[in-house]
Amino acid sequence: MPAEFIKIYPQNPDERRIRQVVDCLRGGGLVIYPTDTIYGLGCDIYNSRAVEKIARIKGIKPQKNDFSFICYDLSHISDFARVGNTAFKMMKRVLPGPYTFILEATSNVPKLLNTNKKTVGIRVPDNLIPRLIVRDLGNPIVTTSIKDDDEVIEYSTDPELIYEKFQHQVDIVVDGGYGGNIPSTIVKADAEEFEVIREGLGDISIFS
Repeated sequence: MPAEFIKIYPQNPDERRIRQVVDCLRGGGLVIYPTDTIYGLGCDIYNSRAVEKIARIKGIKPQKNDFSFICYDLSHISDFARVGNTAFKMMKRVLPGPYTFILEATSNVPKLLNTNKKTVGIRVPDNLIPRLIVRDLGNPIVTTSIKDDDEVIEYSTDPELIYEKFQHQVDIVVDGGYGGNIPSTIVKADAEEFEVIREGLGDISIFS
């Protein structure tokens, strides 16, 4: 069966629609949703089969993944990553926002997502839809970009075109309006220092 196509307004998300997405994730489903940057593909971090499905869609081995987590807020982050005082202050300053912070992972990170890795990427996007999904789910969701790495292509911004491409690979596509085509800025927070790994939508001047 093709995926469901659900309209949710970012400024006033329908709680019934949010619960529908949460129920799908709890059942091992895959969901495409808007963020404050580009549309993301995700699942429950604790469902290993769902994580493996995402890896297949991305054409990578689960153990080679570079998936990040979407958390509801900063209080959620400490369950899965160790955050120093300097990093916490910076994250408090810029989140929610278009940044992915690479942090030292805790033992709570599922092994499938942390094979041979000691770090985890954390996102708190400035978009209520994924944050409310995470809040109601009760734990983070895996997130990975549907953006083509080689070029900016139209399907990554138009939810209807996204649905056309992925309707037989996922369970729900959330239409939250047009997305962007610039990914998040990735910052490694190591001890008291920051290293910009990838410049994206988030301003990098604050880390210099």
